[in-house]
Amino acid sequence: MIDAVGNPQSILLLGGTSEIGLATVEAFAGDRPLRVVLAGRPSSRLDDAKTRLEGKGCAVELVDFDAQAFDTHAAVVGKAFAGGDVDVAIVAFGLLGDNEEAWTDAAKAVELAQVNYTAAVSVGVLLGTRLTAQGHGSLVALSSVAGERARRSNFVYGSTKAGLDAFYTGLTEALRPSGVTVTVVRPGFVHTRMTEGLTPAPLSTTPEAVAEVIVHAVRTRTELVWAPAPLRFVMSALRHVPRPIFRRLPV
Repeated sequence: MIDAVGNPQSILLLGGTSEIGLATVEAFAGDRPLRVVLAGRPSSRLDDAKTRLEGKGCAVELVDFDAQAFDTHAAVVGKAFAGGDVDVAIVAFGLLGDNEEAWTDAAKAVELAQVNYTAAVSVGVLLGTRLTAQGHGSLVALSSVAGERARRSNFVYGSTKAGLDAFYTGLTEALRPSGVTVTVVRPGFVHTRMTEGLTPAPLSTTPEAVAEVIVHAVRTRTELVWAPAPLRFVMSALRHVPRPIFRRLPV
């Protein structure tokens, strides 16, 4: 269980090579060794992530996970919980894609929707059931400020994150009576492999900085956070800009 000062003993990272996810596990591991389950597609990057966390003193298990193989999700979650309770489950997988390609190529658009939304809902339902059964735990979902208002530059990706955000915001309320905390995290532009080559947006940040926000949110049982925090006010303002003006903004 998560102890009195907010330190977990076990973490499940769905999206086992996620830079934000791994930075979050490392941040928690600074306080005590952890049992960590990394769920992702087999690859040298996943193996490297395992070695990286073992160097921090963690006991790491790898579980094969394919976001689009929906019929396998129950087995994946079952394996993750087979070794004992999971204190923190992090939903960190996703695709950015190319917006111009996605809105003109149905297959690409469907792939983004399936990975970023449908798969996130699938594992969210399964995790919610498991965490409710054990009677404690924290579920963290990586959303995005891109989902707060659709922009011409990334509306396909933004739409998938809007769906994820709405689902996990609702799950927050559904699971609260069971003692399970759901935290929705809305990062802005994060310097990762996924955004490499793109022009950084204002208030851009790093995986380590987002990890700090997540760790604090889990420890304080905060249900919704922005990373960095000032994005909350920026997005609040953008949501209320009239559409004729909004479409002329360089966003």
